[in-house]
Amino acid sequence: MACGGLLLQCAEAAKARHFKWEVSNMFWSPDGEEKVLIGINGQFPGPTIRAKAGDTIVVELKNALHTEGVVIHWHGIRQIGTPWADGTASISQCAINPEETFTYRFVVDKPGTYFYHGHYGMQRAAGLYGSLVVDVADGEDEPFEYDGELNLLLSDWYHESIYTQMVGLSSKPFRWIGEPQSLLINGRGQFNCSLAAAHTPGSNQCTTSGNRQCAPVVFPVLPNKTYRLRVASTTSLASLNLVVGNHKLTVVEADGNYVDPFVVDDIDIYSGDSYSVLLTTDQNPSSNYWVSVGVRGRQPKTAPALAVLNYRPNRASRLPALAPPATPAWNDYAHSKAFTYRILARAGTPPPPATSNRRIELLNTQNRMDGHIKWSINNVSMVLPATPYLGSLKMGLKSTLAAVRPADTFGRGYDVTRPPANPNTTVGDNVYVLEHNTTVDVVLQNANALANNVSEVHPWHLHGHDFWVLGYGDGAFPGDAGYAARLNLKNPPLRNTAVIFPYGWTAIRFVADNPGVWAFHCHIEPHLHMGMGVIFAEAVDRVGEVPKAAVSCGATATALMANDHV
Repeated sequence: MACGGLLLQCAEAAKARHFKWEVSNMFWSPDGEEKVLIGINGQFPGPTIRAKAGDTIVVELKNALHTEGVVIHWHGIRQIGTPWADGTASISQCAINPEETFTYRFVVDKPGTYFYHGHYGMQRAAGLYGSLVVDVADGEDEPFEYDGELNLLLSDWYHESIYTQMVGLSSKPFRWIGEPQSLLINGRGQFNCSLAAAHTPGSNQCTTSGNRQCAPVVFPVLPNKTYRLRVASTTSLASLNLVVGNHKLTVVEADGNYVDPFVVDDIDIYSGDSYSVLLTTDQNPSSNYWVSVGVRGRQPKTAPALAVLNYRPNRASRLPALAPPATPAWNDYAHSKAFTYRILARAGTPPPPATSNRRIELLNTQNRMDGHIKWSINNVSMVLPATPYLGSLKMGLKSTLAAVRPADTFGRGYDVTRPPANPNTTVGDNVYVLEHNTTVDVVLQNANALANNVSEVHPWHLHGHDFWVLGYGDGAFPGDAGYAARLNLKNPPLRNTAVIFPYGWTAIRFVADNPGVWAFHCHIEPHLHMGMGVIFAEAVDRVGEVPKAAVSCGATATALMANDHV
């Protein structure tokens, strides 16, 4: 039976899918070096959730960490009607205390490639993540055909604990976390050795026998078939590029939205991105082929991650004869922009409203405050409260927001090509209150960091919404002069994560039609930890009854003593 409507939802076919999870620390060797990470039910990465559009996901999550809270964010799921299930500590809910259990219940309203991860402190960088795949509802079809699926969850891995990293980021003098020790594909990588040592002078051949935790990832395929590769990046820092030796890739989905198909040799994938690409196994069937993942946007000090595309019936242990394909140069931004600019909406995608009601311009800068290094937005570095905004705003607590609201713009005279003339900053809540059902444009402006000639890649992720990516530009945002002429209103892609390139700007548009309190932030873990984000509060008075367990902490805990719900 076909299920009509935009949400591809059919009440008769939808199911409730129940999961019982326990989050705990455990020893693991993702790249051959044993460390302590955060896993779920003894697994790393966490269990894959597979559902159909319209299904209800129910996750009973117990925190078995000994001394810290935990939350899980369902990245890309819009949480329509369930903002308390978004899984953002201090924003949508209280952190779940050790030995306590919280139940997430939400609807996955549209098909796509998603993932989940920790959103408390830097727990994502400690391994708290996994895949979430939503298939089309019964009776619906994808707008492309394929014979099988392969899932690639990409991440980076540090040997230093997240606690040491966080102390360094907050220290005087500042201690940067450095580059990751390895890149992981589905939780596996290799440190200080190479699977392709024969083609990598000076490297050691990896010997992974006896340690399945870091054994090479093998993707079995049959010749002359088409496979859908679902690729997502949950990296803490690294921007990545994916290439499969001798094979073309056809991009068909980005962040759970169909795109106009286009063929490439490789794809860039930033932290928070997800894609589906089609690969046809039309090469010499007597060979296996490398899947290679390398670093983009930063001078790489981390070896590429390698996996094997195993043409059956060849042995999986038979390594490809050719050298792994090289990913583009780390600073080849022309290559990155050419790929990004080709991502356009597939025919039939809802177009954006022709105009907006409000434009918010956000300048991303690196600053100093009392000897600390911060990332700031319009010269304010975000700090989060003890009381989740969803609870405090819903209950109307007067102390929730500062009297002075964050600015909608920044000074036009700011020179984005140089370090800030005044490097000093302050901290604040960075909460923007949006009127219900208004159309909002956000312009993300990149700039030079504190050091000369340094401007970094920043992938920004919006919770609770998809947005249209209207356009990109180099240099300073032009303001009203020429702004409208630079926008694509015909077929802009719908995304939930958008990149701003060094010294450039990116413009997005969304409709504030999902009551709740939503984070909008750089998805690079240390950058968010250092204050690179804002909050959008939308029609909180229209939010339904909030479960008491979600917001029973901080100032709301006292207020709730007299009430059963928010």
